Amino acid sequence: MKKIFSKEVQIALVALVGVVVLFFGLKFLKGLTLFSTDDNYYVEFEDISGLSVSCPVYANGYRVGVVEDIIFNYDSQDQIVAVIGLNKQLRLPKGSTAEIESDLLGNVKLELAFGPSPEEVMAPGDTISGKKQSGALGKAADMLPKIENMLPKLDSILASVNMLLCDPALSSSLHNVDQITANLATTTHELHRLTASLNQQMPGTLTKVDGLLDNTTTLTKHLSDLDIAMTMAKVNNTLQNVEQMTAKLNSNDGTIGLLMRDQELYRNMSSTMGHVDSLMIDLKQHPKRYVHFSIFGKKDK
Repeated sequence: MKKIFSKEVQIALVALVGVVVLFFGLKFLKGLTLFSTDDNYYVEFEDISGLSVSCPVYANGYRVGVVEDIIFNYDSQDQIVAVIGLNKQLRLPKGSTAEIESDLLGNVKLELAFGPSPEEVMAPGDTISGKKQSGALGKAADMLPKIENMLPKLDSILASVNMLLCDPALSSSLHNVDQITANLATTTHELHRLTASLNQQMPGTLTKVDGLLDNTTTLTKHLSDLDIAMTMAKVNNTLQNVEQMTAKLNSNDGTIGLLMRDQELYRNMSSTMGHVDSLMIDLKQHPKRYVHFSIFGKKDK
């Protein structure tokens, strides 16, 4: 049987098939669709740090495409275009954006943020505005300057804390706190004993209070039994007598009233009392002038 292809042709066909298989294998390993029917869109970035071909594209956490190519614009070096392939069934509203996100493990993805108007849809080949999201690592990097500014303050705080811990007054205060705690424990124990004693004495105290209330009730009953009308009548009678006696004293009818009102009578009585007093003094000094007694008869002076 005569061979159709020579060895050279067979080797060439095998090499060609190997190149084709290698090409599609590499695309498969990169996550690219072998026979892509996706719609291509262009995303403009100023910085695509971490983004590369075959990075997945997500929308609301679901994978909807892949980054197929990255084009660097040498005429405008601050502009980089990423070509993304999205599923044909995806309707991309106008105003949508694409953000580069990265996690702590360094995995990078492209997240689509849909625009506000779902009625107006972007057509394949349109350009999407892109930006880079800081992510967890970016946020940590943004915090580094603040942490560096805080380090001197932390150092000062630690030095102050160290000085405070080395201060003998702190140990003395802690010792005082221990004593206060012990005193509080003792006080609590004494209060507990006092409460127990009060609980034991409370029935007797309540009995005495009941007796006092009974006595108060009896006294109140006695007070209520008094004839208040008769008592008030006697008081009024006494007051009338006092009023009559006062009226007599103020009048000129009685001796006391005259003494209180007649000044001439008062002066005469004072003069009489003075003479009587002089007479009594003279009688004491010269009794023989007033008493004459003799067994032989009266003598002439």
